[in-house]
Amino acid sequence: MSISSRFSVGIHILALIELNKDGTSSSEFLADSVNTNPTLIRKIMGMLKKAGLIVVQPGIAGAKLAKEPSFITLLDVYKAVEVVQEKELFSVHENSHPNCPVGRNIQDSITPILSAAQLAMEKVLGNVTIEDIIKDIVEKEKFNVL
Repeated sequence: MSISSRFSVGIHILALIELNKDGTSSSEFLADSVNTNPTLIRKIMGMLKKAGLIVVQPGIAGAKLAKEPSFITLLDVYKAVEVVQEKELFSVHENSHPNCPVGRNIQDSITPILSAAQLAMEKVLGNVTIEDIIKDIVEKEKFNVL
């Protein structure tokens, strides 16, 4: 299993809204860039709005970032699109056989490691902003203009 693509789509949406800030970032426009349907984009935009990351106005096409891109971290996006519940990135199977030494101890053995791994990942995401992503995209595009 992997983290839901809502996470990368959320980052895509935010970056494109900022790069297109002088245009209209409708769900159709965003969906075309993501290569998906506008319904999925509207669902994710609703999550981003609820988290205070974008501003949309009913009946008016388009969206704007609610904050400067330097103040929106990838962790904000990760939490906004509800990829996982708090401290539940990794699931540990339950109901192992209590008469087996592995079954009896596996949860207690791996849960602290998995929790530490999730915290490490969230720390990395918290140190990268949408602005960082946009700068990287712009830099990469400099070489694709030819």
